[in-house]
Amino acid sequence: MSGILSAVIIASIALAVFLGYRTQINTGFFCIVFAYLIGCFWMGLTPKALIAFWPTNTMFVIIAVSLFYNVAAANGTLEKISRSLLYACRKFPGMLPFALFFVAVILSVMGAAYFTVLAFLAPITMLICDEANMDKLTGAVAINCGALAGGNFPTAALGVVFRGLMDTAYEGAEAEAIDSFSSTLLMFGLAIVGCLIVISIFRFGFKENRNIGKGVTFAKPDTFTKPQKQTLYLILTMMAVVLVFPVLKLILPNVSFISTVAGKIDVGLIAFIFAVIALLLKLAPQKEIIAKVPWNTVLMIAGAGMLIAVAVEAGTIDMLSNWIGSNVPTFFVPLAFSLVGAVMSFFSSTTGVVCPALFPLIPGLASSTGLSATALFTCTVLGAQSSAISPFSSGGSLILGSCGNEETRNKLFNRLLFVAVPVNVGIFAVYNLIVSMIL
Repeated sequence: MSGILSAVIIASIALAVFLGYRTQINTGFFCIVFAYLIGCFWMGLTPKALIAFWPTNTMFVIIAVSLFYNVAAANGTLEKISRSLLYACRKFPGMLPFALFFVAVILSVMGAAYFTVLAFLAPITMLICDEANMDKLTGAVAINCGALAGGNFPTAALGVVFRGLMDTAYEGAEAEAIDSFSSTLLMFGLAIVGCLIVISIFRFGFKENRNIGKGVTFAKPDTFTKPQKQTLYLILTMMAVVLVFPVLKLILPNVSFISTVAGKIDVGLIAFIFAVIALLLKLAPQKEIIAKVPWNTVLMIAGAGMLIAVAVEAGTIDMLSNWIGSNVPTFFVPLAFSLVGAVMSFFSSTTGVVCPALFPLIPGLASSTGLSATALFTCTVLGAQSSAISPFSSGGSLILGSCGNEETRNKLFNRLLFVAVPVNVGIFAVYNLIVSMIL
């Protein structure tokens, strides 16, 4: 019965996406309907329990970050920043996607969370794409790859989680434990190389990027006005507040004060504080910044989150991970981990669901098959991250929310779903198979 239920849930997710695409009705609405019918009438959940699946934390962060950056969008600060970055790259405009990638990597390595990096860069990137005749999908892929690859560094936000999960996977296992720091460092390096391959394919393989910089006047931007300077200072200060204490915690892990403060730093709450400061300084009209919140995207992510939570509750994720261990031939195990990680990440969190579900399988599989455990960990993470640009993910939703109008947002939604995700997943599947043969 659980197998039938899981199949129905997966089919429902696919059907919700199809119906949303064909009818132009918010996909999240269909997800909520399917979550209700399956969760309450098949699985026996109470309506109250189902409503609790509403992803409150994710929605709060999206709205809070959007409100703050809408101030910068409304008073022209983001446009001025984008023009300044564009002017800095005036001699090599074709390399803009790589420049954006490395900016995202640096921010992530410094300790900024994936969500924080995209929240900072997505609005700027979308404006740069307009100014430089660059494909928005390429810009989105560049910053998404950079935020993820940089986060895999051993001391960065994601790397710390992966190291802990690796060590936990070996607790009680008969196989000899690996050095999680070295494995994560290697994963970071492999992620950088793989992402550069992906970005190169998008940059040079898509006709939309053939005219990057052509016909663009790289005029030196005007100086920032007083309100724009104040907004810029607030943006930089917010980034510092979000970054400083988590970084200090890594450097000084035994200082209780730093650990306590770092544990209370939340990008959504910090964004609200700075949004209020901006409003008190009258940097933008309150009505305008609220109107710019991407409510359509917020509802889509919330609805999808409910249906995904039903899938987790039904054991669909566990079923996928258990199937790998017993049905996949040895040579294709790395490829299977990459693809299943991608599928699971499309429906759920890489750090919260995919890795905790798949990592425990790796020590035993590596020992019995002779495959490299580091390679399997890497294939799992990079495979899962390859679908993280999905419009149903937190990162994809931030990118969509940074689009200037509904028409552009809808177009990018389709391209993220039907172009970026399949291309990323396919490239990393092949890349991971090659990596597994080398390591």
